[in-house]
Amino acid sequence: MTVEVISVGTELLMGSIVNTNAQFLAEQCALLGLSMYNQTVVGDNKERLSDAIRTGLGRADILILTGGLGPTEDDLTKETCAEVMGFPLVEDSHTKDRIREFFKNSIYKEIPANNWKQAVVPEGALVLDNDNGTAPGLILEKGEKRAILLPGPPNELIPLFEGQVKPYLQKLRPELIVSQMVKICGVGESQVEDRLLDLIDRQTNPTIATYAKTGEVHVRVTASAPTKEVADKLIRPVVKEIKKRLGTAVYSTREEETLEMAVVRLLKKYELTVATAESCTGGLVAGRIVNVPGSSEVFREGFVTYSNKAKRRHLDVSKSTIKKYGAVSKETAREMAVGGAFATDSDLCVAVTGLAGPDGGTEEKPVGLVYMACCMGDKVTVEKYQFKGNRNKIREQSVVRALDLVRRMVLESRE
Repeated sequence: MTVEVISVGTELLMGSIVNTNAQFLAEQCALLGLSMYNQTVVGDNKERLSDAIRTGLGRADILILTGGLGPTEDDLTKETCAEVMGFPLVEDSHTKDRIREFFKNSIYKEIPANNWKQAVVPEGALVLDNDNGTAPGLILEKGEKRAILLPGPPNELIPLFEGQVKPYLQKLRPELIVSQMVKICGVGESQVEDRLLDLIDRQTNPTIATYAKTGEVHVRVTASAPTKEVADKLIRPVVKEIKKRLGTAVYSTREEETLEMAVVRLLKKYELTVATAESCTGGLVAGRIVNVPGSSEVFREGFVTYSNKAKRRHLDVSKSTIKKYGAVSKETAREMAVGGAFATDSDLCVAVTGLAGPDGGTEEKPVGLVYMACCMGDKVTVEKYQFKGNRNKIREQSVVRALDLVRRMVLESRE
């Protein structure tokens, strides 16, 4: 069964907003086992939108249209789709009552006249109640073709899809699609693929797909089966084999667990505390950790020591070390980690110092050079990286590697 997404809105074509809806829908449809071969972005123009809908219906079983369901004159999706598919428009009393109730609880004293446009729907359409806005979602069925119309704002689209559209699409498939994610850090995508190449080459059911993230690789294992129990049974040995081949590079097999969540989980498990000492990352490592609920049990303190003076004052980095080796050096990183652990009486301290650019690099120490160290008891591990990309990219990669360094230090100490 094939699906196609049509994103409606001139602001998308102009680059005024990022099309996160298409990314979300593509991922969700893949999880449902629906094949997506095309995506289209079209502006608020009836003629071009009509062409896009006709083309989509000609090559896909299901169209998902996002945006253009608002109350203004340039919101044309519902009217255009109904016209192309041959549905007359009628007033829906249920939707009208919901719009009235929505404005009753809002700051507006009167309902704008153009909002009543949203109570007009294609006759016979399945109306999806929108609890976060005034535009309902709609499902139009004609023969073997289906068009699903969703509002553009993500805070409206996502709940509608997850609560009503997803169950609808699941009923169209005779089998259940179940996935499990294997999350990897410290190994590049090409290396992961190389280690798993024979599994990927002979995949049938379940299937294996790799996704490159900043500093990470995610491997999704997906099975199709009559029941979740059968799908899980198909997935389990594949995930086990992937973990065997990649070892401690695998930090989680939980869809919702981020790297920082995995780090906090490990620290809690072994009743350890952590501190951070950061220069080029400017507190981003600490920020990722404290974003995790319950991190207060393990996180002691974070230092942002951007200047050499701050490194000396807060972390007791030797003036002679900085003078001889520079602020960006393995020696300074080591002293930052040791000093941070001592100052906070933490079990671990991770330190990061580097050149994020775009200026300040030299032939000896180019932009992207980053040293990080982790102190745990009497052991200090120092690592050197040469990252590529702009300032933000370098800092993001540094944060991921620093979190992973903490994770690996904990694991090695418990072997």
